[in-house]
Amino acid sequence: MAHYHLLTIWRIQAPLDSVYAAIHNTPGWTDWWPGVMKVEKLAAGDADGINSVLRYVWQGRLPYRMVFEVRATRIEAQVAIEGTVQGDLEGVGRWRFAHAGAVSTVRYEWHVHSTRWWMNLVAPFARPLFIRNHGHLMQQGAEGLARMLGAPLLSQENIDLKAGVTNV
Repeated sequence: MAHYHLLTIWRIQAPLDSVYAAIHNTPGWTDWWPGVMKVEKLAAGDADGINSVLRYVWQGRLPYRMVFEVRATRIEAQVAIEGTVQGDLEGVGRWRFAHAGAVSTVRYEWHVHSTRWWMNLVAPFARPLFIRNHGHLMQQGAEGLARMLGAPLLSQENIDLKAGVTNV
């Protein structure tokens, strides 16, 4: 299996409550995040959203789609959203939120492995392409979020934690 440990950091000059609300409202991502083809709620979870399950369909620059479900395991308003992932990818995704003055910082950690046989077969050679595709999707997300909020995107970084490479 091909394992990926990726970190994306967005810095947006926007109020944290607005940034958090947009990320927390994942069914609305299709309105502003070009790589998100579909978000479907499969289970509502409890009153706080814990154990809610959403199915995502993503399409990046490469000619394939990724489909996976995320079960919310932690939701702490304006602090963190975490979930376990199953489907074409399996693992954990974590959103972390912070702010300093007028600047909100969003950190997204993606610790997953592929379950698709062909991706695992070509991963020794194609891993950098898969990671760049992820980086492209995250760049689209940062730009789309900033555009939707009418706020400046100050920076966006993608880091391959496994290799220690920034802006992949």
